[in-house]
Amino acid sequence: MRRAEAESGSRPDLPTAGEREEIRKLRREDYELRRANEILKAASVFFAIELDADRPR
Repeated sequence: MRRAEAESGSRPDLPTAGEREEIRKLRREDYELRRANEILKAASVFFAIELDADRPR
């Protein structure tokens, strides 16, 4: 019943099916971007350590 009310616009406080789908897509994208960011952070630490080892003191 609440979904029908949301779709008809009589309940503006509830998301429509399109809005729910967009939220799902954005959450998935957010997860993927956060994961990629963590990978890049780990790679930058790794390469910083590797490059620092070759540096003359």
